[in-house]
Amino acid sequence: MSWVLVTNPMNYDYIRVEPLSPALGAELSQVNLADPLDAPVIAEIRQAFLEHLVIFFRDQLLTPEQFLRFARTLGMPSEYPFVEGMDGYPEITEVVKKEDERVNFGGIWHSDTTYLPCPPMGTLLYAQDIPAVGGDTLFANMNLAYESLSVGMRRLLDGLSAVNSAQKTSAAATRAQRLAERPRDSSDMVTVAEHPIVRTHPETGRKALYVNPGHTVRISGFSEAESAPILDYLYRHQIRPEFSCRFRWRPNSLAFWDNRAAQHYPLNDYHGYRRALQRITLAGDRPR
Repeated sequence: MSWVLVTNPMNYDYIRVEPLSPALGAELSQVNLADPLDAPVIAEIRQAFLEHLVIFFRDQLLTPEQFLRFARTLGMPSEYPFVEGMDGYPEITEVVKKEDERVNFGGIWHSDTTYLPCPPMGTLLYAQDIPAVGGDTLFANMNLAYESLSVGMRRLLDGLSAVNSAQKTSAAATRAQRLAERPRDSSDMVTVAEHPIVRTHPETGRKALYVNPGHTVRISGFSEAESAPILDYLYRHQIRPEFSCRFRWRPNSLAFWDNRAAQHYPLNDYHGYRRALQRITLAGDRPR
């Protein structure tokens, strides 16, 4: 993958880009993702993605084939470790909360599957059934979270690693209902990984905090008790309002976020209503 250094917002010739907040997030328009896209359009979408960390599209009518085709213009789709994908489309995971359920899939601040040796570079989420009110998703900019730390804290964290596990209770509980319905055999898969607490983005070169309450267990070389005060501080710090944005879903909306530099939190405030989306993750490299 070629190196792209993002320094200043660029002008866009083919798409319209409207920032959602000063920290991150932008809505993109003047593009129909159901159509095959020309290379210059794809290049501008990727540039907006790198610049804003999470980008959103409205009013996109996509079949599973079209959703996958668009995803493949951005990276290599990968299968979710624990839950079987859609019939005929193993790379597409159905993210559902039913009317009678109280727990939502991934309902905690996190970056996707950081317990894998090579976590995904990005995630695409396409909305189908959405409550009339509720079910928004919050996003937070981990570049800003790192850059706003004191010099002393950055010096402490630089060079440290953390252990991430798929079995951490806070996140594991959110996938239990989907796992019961469509389990995947993950017995031979490594789901514990050690990654830098501060990772460097392979395309922009910016540093980002790379720990999250969903999957991070402890700092490498520290006990869980010794790690807890530092990690708890970072968890509170990295979701400060000035680092975040909020997206209100509508049917046929699509989000694409950068797991290397952003975290997200799907709110669970719509009990009694169905919420159903389709998710594709794109293969990434080993964090450095």
